[in-house]
Amino acid sequence: MKEIKTSKDGIDYMNAVLFEKPLTVTRAMLWKIKHNNSDNDEIAVKIGRYKKKKGPFNLTFEELENSIPKSELTLKGEEFDALIDFIESHFKPFEEGVKKFIPLDEQFRADNLAHLQAFFNHPEKQELIDFVLGHDIIPDELFIAFNQLSKIRAVDKFEEMLEDDLTEHEWQKWFQENSWVLGTEYVRILDERSIDTKNITDFLMEAYDGFIDIVEIKRPDGNLNFWAKSKDHDNYVPDQDLVKAITQASKYIYEIEREANSIKFLERVGGVKTIKPRCVLIFGRSDDWDDEQKESFRILNSNYNNLSIMTYDHVLERAKRMIR
Repeated sequence: MKEIKTSKDGIDYMNAVLFEKPLTVTRAMLWKIKHNNSDNDEIAVKIGRYKKKKGPFNLTFEELENSIPKSELTLKGEEFDALIDFIESHFKPFEEGVKKFIPLDEQFRADNLAHLQAFFNHPEKQELIDFVLGHDIIPDELFIAFNQLSKIRAVDKFEEMLEDDLTEHEWQKWFQENSWVLGTEYVRILDERSIDTKNITDFLMEAYDGFIDIVEIKRPDGNLNFWAKSKDHDNYVPDQDLVKAITQASKYIYEIEREANSIKFLERVGGVKTIKPRCVLIFGRSDDWDDEQKESFRILNSNYNNLSIMTYDHVLERAKRMIR
């Protein structure tokens, strides 16, 4: 255990041997200088290299290794703080042989930001990504932070888009860039969208089990209704707009199963096989639903084995939970 001692003059200090040889020793000492007219104590450090010498009665004592130049240095206050900052900021990059780096205390300087922007605005984005990943430039913690920030911004954008009357193409683009919101059961969006010449899906997905699924979206705005305006026997029932979307999704499932043994289709989807495909249908809004409508939605979804219906608000809520 290290111990802080106090001198006869009331000065707290501690010392340590930094390095020792048979004839020399390098020592460091910290001490605290108390000022009567200030609440802030001043910390000083003294580093010196000393010669070991034999004195009377074979006792060992130490003296400065050199007097000119003096092999002892005392740093006080700002000097000591500056030395600590210098070592903390520069030692690790220097040890690893980095030729250029940006110390943390300089990260917000305009010229440094300009260099970073120039680097990340490289026109060949994929080449830049390959270079960064290939040279292990970004530590895992920073990569995770970037990924999380990207998702947070995507969710913010999603909420903004819900306030606008956007085309289905604009929604397709957002889902294409943020397929993670569709859930962990999907590995990737396939490049191919066509089942055949007549049936073109919004997205063909590769599920985590290696088989094809479908994602179909309908824009949340416009005149598409989820529930019929009037109840049937006091029950909420799907509007014809939703029935048509369900019928279309079911038709896609049927048609893609017909192509399951087609070699040409298998080639077009990159070898991803088709066995009992499922479809996620994203349709309408649910932000103003009451409890009865929520219960009716649960019952509606339970009627389908290979089809799952979600509203845009369900997607939004799931995305928010995923980034918490």
